[in-house]
Amino acid sequence: MAVDFTFPAEVEDIRLRVRAFVEGTIAPAEARQRSERTGDERVDRRALVGLIGELRRRAREEGLWLPHMPPEWGGMGLGPTAMAAVSAEAARSPIGPYVLNCQAPDEGNQHTLLHWGTEEQRERYLRPLCEGTTRSCFAMTEPEVAGSDPTLLQTRAVLDGDEWVINGHKWFISGARRAGFAILVARTEDQPEVPQAATSAFLVDLPAAGWEIVRDVETLAGSHNHCEIRITDLRVPATSLLGGRGQGHLLGQARLGPARLAHCMRWIAQCETALDLMVGRSLERYAHGSLLADKQGVQWLIADSALELYQAKLMVLHAAYRLEHDLPWKTEVSMAKHFVANTLWRVVDRAIQVHGALGYSTDTPLADMLKQARWSRLADGADEVHQ
Repeated sequence: MAVDFTFPAEVEDIRLRVRAFVEGTIAPAEARQRSERTGDERVDRRALVGLIGELRRRAREEGLWLPHMPPEWGGMGLGPTAMAAVSAEAARSPIGPYVLNCQAPDEGNQHTLLHWGTEEQRERYLRPLCEGTTRSCFAMTEPEVAGSDPTLLQTRAVLDGDEWVINGHKWFISGARRAGFAILVARTEDQPEVPQAATSAFLVDLPAAGWEIVRDVETLAGSHNHCEIRITDLRVPATSLLGGRGQGHLLGQARLGPARLAHCMRWIAQCETALDLMVGRSLERYAHGSLLADKQGVQWLIADSALELYQAKLMVLHAAYRLEHDLPWKTEVSMAKHFVANTLWRVVDRAIQVHGALGYSTDTPLADMLKQARWSRLADGADEVHQ
């Protein structure tokens, strides 16, 4: 049997168009904004939102909007394998996925609503997401129990007439601040047949009485809209149930599999960026009688990074292929998630080493990339869970 690893011509065309758009439009716009910063974080954020809005308009004009969603929802209709190519190009810029409207957590929520939502729910919640007029969050993780075991969730939803009353505590809810709605997972069943059938998912319009954002959890990489939420007597209509009662775990796992792979696709772009910077530095830095590129120790750092990046790409493509062709994919996605997350950390760390003190400074993007890379070994399942 022949095995062909090349992308179809139409996918390769889209990949190159995304690369050209990132390099020719997004990157120069980012550079201009950096040069205009005033040091006021609030001003910077407003400017960034405005920049993304303008770049989104141009992405639509270029036919690069919403690559992962079907045409009837305004998207390009690309499957997981094609998205592996597109996401790896878009994420060469930190804002690239946002510009194309394929950013986390909205990308995963869009897929979830497409496959689990009623017609009314899709029109009310999915349509604005696809049009780029709202943002969303996925509220599952809780501080009191292990986030990698959703059967332990303590947030409780009780049916009261034609409303659900929800009480609980969530944290690390990415995108919660300024989200237009949440997909909230809560315990609804007292004696399920299996532990995995104890929870249900709900659509919650935000802001809402009973939904309190306690704080933006400060992380190693700073504050990035990963919020702690207190839920007190939050009332939602019975029609807000997403999927069937007791299907919260099933819905969550169906969502997180492709979402993990989508993270891997974006991490590959970061690996490539770090490797490019490492090679560039080695070719221009002279020390102790030769360029760094001529020193075997540096060559090994580059070679190890190229080898691992090659492995990461093959793993992601294989997992995406299995996902796209309805083959068993959970093991392959777990292996890819574990390996790519760890590869990201190692490649960025090596790039910093080759840059020396410059890499440790904020004069290059590498220091921030390393801080961001550390969460990849925890998000969507810690290394040990996947192992």
